Amino acid sequence: MNAEKFQSMLAEKGITLSQRQMDQFDQYYHTLVEWNEKMNLTAITEKPDVYLKHFYDSITAAFYFDFNQPFKICDVGAGAGFPSIPIKIAFPELRVTIVDSLNKRISFLEHLAKTLELSNVSFIHDRAETFGKNPDHREQYDIVMARAVARMSVLSELCLPLVKPGGVFIAMKGVQGKEELEAGRKAIDVFGGKIAEVHSFKLPVEESERNILILKKQKPTPKQYPRKPGTPNKMPIE
Repeated sequence: MNAEKFQSMLAEKGITLSQRQMDQFDQYYHTLVEWNEKMNLTAITEKPDVYLKHFYDSITAAFYFDFNQPFKICDVGAGAGFPSIPIKIAFPELRVTIVDSLNKRISFLEHLAKTLELSNVSFIHDRAETFGKNPDHREQYDIVMARAVARMSVLSELCLPLVKPGGVFIAMKGVQGKEELEAGRKAIDVFGGKIAEVHSFKLPVEESERNILILKKQKPTPKQYPRKPGTPNKMPIE
């Protein structure tokens, strides 16, 4: 997928990118590749692949959820900024916080934000388990997002404590998404969530399956969650 195809396929979905936004994606690509030579950010470095599998794939969440408001978003384990930075470029009014456990990635994201001149973005070096206990962040976000971080039973414990009641958790998944959702039903309920929408589609060009899972936060998460770092992964609630 070249840049022009990226722009036109988003336009077909009602997402119009200006020349400045296209320039930001171009800078994003070059910055990603440059830093990737020094540290492992992504195995995907060819330009058409980055535009398809990182930029376009990240924005697919906006095909099923309207981001056209100054929502407070938290992206858990964003790595090189996916999905929240492409969504932020497309919807500049969003207020984005990214939490990641690796300080090197936070350094990259801080540099990226300066390079792209992004406002209302913050990057926090922390484990999701301890971040979810922080009163400054617990149940403070309209939207919490994660892309390919952990299976749903684990991911729900990391993300739902950050969603304010009435807000949403959007999980971006591959082919296993629906199976993970079934296995994670108990966990989702325990942490105060409810399955609201499930959207399946094929990523263009390569035709691989994607699933966008939208969970509504119905009630506050019990205080004991999330558990200590590492525990959700070792002992998931299933």
